[in-house]
Amino acid sequence: MKDTITIYVTDLNGAEHIIHAPTDMNLNLMEAMRVNGLSVKATCGGMALCATCNVVIESRDYPLPEMSEEEEAMLDEAFVLDIEGSRLSCQIPIKPELDGLRVKMGELTAD
Repeated sequence: MKDTITIYVTDLNGAEHIIHAPTDMNLNLMEAMRVNGLSVKATCGGMALCATCNVVIESRDYPLPEMSEEEEAMLDEAFVLDIEGSRLSCQIPIKPELDGLRVKMGELTAD
């Protein structure tokens, strides 16, 4: 089994970043983006309480975990510009099945 995957992240300026994430460290996508030098606010530290780590999933054919009620409520309450396909990156665990995933960092209309 492969222990590192590649994820493609488009930042808020439209630049694409290739990040490498280990699958054996129990990281989530938000943590993997930070480890790879991307500036992710994640004000709540990954507790699904702020939506500042939201991303838009551009790859629709990947086996993402079901959205929890807490995550869905946070996205509904937050000022997320692109709600279609939005997820909280802190709620997406890094798994081998996500190799090649493409996401775009999300924006909020207000902090």
